[in-house]
Parts: sequence; C-alpha cells; structure tokens
Amino acid sequence: MPRFAASTYLPVSPGEAFAWHARPGALARLIPPWQDVRIVQNASGLFDDARTVLSIGTGPGPLRRRWVALHRDCRPGAQFRDVQERGPFAAWDHLHRFDAEDDDGCRLSDIIDYRLPYGWLGRRLLGRTIERDLARAFAWRHRRTLADLGRHRSFRDQRPLLIALSGSRGLVGSQLAPFLTGGGHTVLPLVRPGGKRGAGIPWDPQAGTLDAEALSACDAIIHLGGAGVADGRWTRARKHLILESRVRSTRLLAETLARSAHKPRVLIVASAVGWYGDRGDTIVDETNPSGDGFLAEVCRAWEDACEPARAAGIRVVNVRIGMVVTRRGGALARMLTPFRLGLGGPIGSGDQWISWISLDDLVYLIHHALLSQTVQGPVNAVAPTPVRQRDFARELSGVMRRPCAVRTPAWAVRAAFGQMGTEVLLGGARVVSRTLEDEVFAFSAPTLHDAFEDEFGTAVARPAKPHTSTSSGPIG
Repeated sequence: MPRFAASTYLPVSPGEAFAWHARPGALARLIPPWQDVRIVQNASGLFDDARTVLSIGTGPGPLRRRWVALHRDCRPGAQFRDVQERGPFAAWDHLHRFDAEDDDGCRLSDIIDYRLPYGWLGRRLLGRTIERDLARAFAWRHRRTLADLGRHRSFRDQRPLLIALSGSRGLVGSQLAPFLTGGGHTVLPLVRPGGKRGAGIPWDPQAGTLDAEALSACDAIIHLGGAGVADGRWTRARKHLILESRVRSTRLLAETLARSAHKPRVLIVASAVGWYGDRGDTIVDETNPSGDGFLAEVCRAWEDACEPARAAGIRVVNVRIGMVVTRRGGALARMLTPFRLGLGGPIGSGDQWISWISLDDLVYLIHHALLSQTVQGPVNAVAPTPVRQRDFARELSGVMRRPCAVRTPAWAVRAAFGQMGTEVLLGGARVVSRTLEDEVFAFSAPTLHDAFEDEFGTAVARPAKPHTSTSSGPIG
C-alpha cells in the first residue's frame, strides 16, 4: 500500500497543536483554494467514531462525490486518524501525529496509507498524479497551519471573545469565521429571515429588527454584509440595493449598540477602496478625502452610518477593502475561465491601478483590528504593492501558463457594463495603508506573486512568511 508522509515544525506544544485541529474551524482552514471541496458535516470534535462528510467535485462538470471519514485512535495531545468509510479511494488512513521536539514546539506529521481504485490500472494511471497532488496540498496545509497558529499566538494574552458576524457565509466571512473559532473565539452569525437559526442572532435590516439582548452579550461585532457591486450593470434598482443593503444594516447595528447598556469593545464594518474614486497615478492613504462617483458615494454613506456607535464611545473600524485575491470567488474567480481559454489580457488601456489584498491577509487584518486597541477609524485593507491592471493580467497568465494577448477595449466595457464598467473595471486608485505601516502589520502575501503562489499551489518550497508577534509563548 503506498504511503505519503510530510511534516513541519510548529512553535507550539503538542497539546496546543492538537487543540487547534480539534476546533470547528480547522477543517475549513485546511482545504486548499484550488480544491473543490465542501463540508457537508463537520465532526463535533476529535474523538473516536466522530464522522466528517465532504462533497468532492469530480471535474469541471456538476457531478460530485461524497467522502465520509471517521476519527479513530484519538489520543489528546498526541495523535488522531481519519479513516475513509466511503469515498474515492479504495482505502485511506491518515494519521495526524504531534511529537514534542523541543521546549518551544512540536513536529506535526501527516502520514497517509492509501490504496487507489481499480488495482494495478489505477496505480499506473493515477499513482504519480496523486503523489504530486498530496505533496502540493500538504505543503500548503502546513504553511496555513503555521500561519494561523502564529497569528493567534500574537494575541495569546487576550481572552477568547464572543463575536457577532454578519456575512458569515460570504467570501470573506466563510474564512474569517473558521479562523476565529480556530483561535478559541466563539462566532455567532447574524441570521436573516429564512436562514439557518441554530446558534445565530436573528435580524432583519429591511424590517429594522434585531435581537438587541443577544447582541449586547457580544464582545465584538463584525459587519461584512452588502449586495454585490460587480454583479452586472448598475440599473437604478441595482444601485438602490447596493446602497441600502449597506447603509440600512450598518445603521441598525450602530443605533442598537449605542442604546445598549453593555457596549462591545469594537464594531468592525467593511467598506471599500471605492471611497477614493478614480485617482489615476496619485498615491492615496487613509488621510485622503473621498473621491467622486457612485462607489465613493456608497462608501461615504456606509461609513457615516457607523456614527451612532462612534458617538457612544465604541471603537469603530472601517475596513476599506481592495480587490480580494482568491480563487474562492470575487474578481479573480471570474477571470479564471477567460484566461484558461486563452482570452485573458488587459482591460482598456491596462494603466488603471488595482489595489488588492489576499483573502488570508484580509482575515488576519480583521483579526488584528479586532484585538489591537490602537486600531480605529478607516483602515485600507490593501497589500503594500498595488499593480496596474495589465501587470495583474500578466502575472495571472504566468501562473496559469496561458497567453495574455486579448485586450478588451474600453468602449466594449462601457457598452456591456455602463457605469459599473467605467468605475470598477476601467477606474482605480493607487491605495496604500499608513495605518497598517504604523501597526507594523506583517503581510503573508505582500506581492501579487506571493498571493498567486498560495492560491494556485505553486509555492511548494516557500515557507510561511514571518509575522510580527506582540507577545511570546503558546496560545492561551
């Protein structure tokens, strides 16, 4: 039976490494972005016979397959196994082992014994591909484990928080929530009518209703909700939805918190670099005023809606988010098919600036703003290296090994998308963050090349980037 093995050093004790894997967010954080895997049922902990069910994409079509695994041989602080009960392999036995290596850390070892389907034919056709895929996936998983543990370790002296989160199933929230629970925090999703209730906090921004008592028990509130900006032409109805979905929900939260006898330590609300409008080559930071255009108007109203909470003495952070670079959704996900087909290239002149941030760095930034008392007001959530659109396209074509020769003319963008195309696709701003520089925030992907390596799994040999630690010792 073939065996795959990989290991990495973690600067925490075996017990702490085991505890991180036992928390509900670990599995979601360990699925590489290039793998089409959905969690159907997450095991409720690391104990024998706990069951995990995954849905695995089988290719470019809609067909999917279930993978059911059981935890076995669980020894807290030492090891656990995932044994396939049903799935794509003829057999799969994955041992996760945590061995003390020195006074400061341990070695995480992943040892997988597996058997491919179809006997010798499966080994001949798939053997080397599976070996490469496992090496690629576990190099990424080990970097992710080390990075997440390091970020939590930076704030190990602070107690776990109860956090209310809107947009928990969106592009950012679906990674932020498991990251926070992986650090020992408790996340309560804000749930709209028709959504899953469970342990969430019910609210309906359209009707102006919110469970104020449940919200008052929370230490922090993170608001990420809002209708998609780049989902199509901006009709009058669409522009109204984009504006109202942000302003109405934010004002409801801010006013409810301002009236509460028990106020949270922080309210974090998403905003966007659209605040600055189209600024050409001018470098802008948090001190610059708002620009022109519909997006700038939305961002001004969005941030102004936080004023009741700010006036009540609550620390408010407005996270002005740039383009989020991830294959899981958003702008990059929409670019993948044209580039795969050899149709990628510059949009318009290609001179417009893209101020971007990796999804992981956005998660880490929000976590930093959550726990760092010195962060308040606007924060530009952008990497330190904005790029022109033509350079973004060239970098993407390089990592995908596809040509970058098909230019989309500006007139075609305006004809197809109207004002949205003018502001979002043809406009841009060269945004930097003085706030993050002052905070000495360490980016895991400071360059677009770094971000693409992580998203496409090409960084097999690159270690996790270091980050600034504000305290030493293991996770508390």
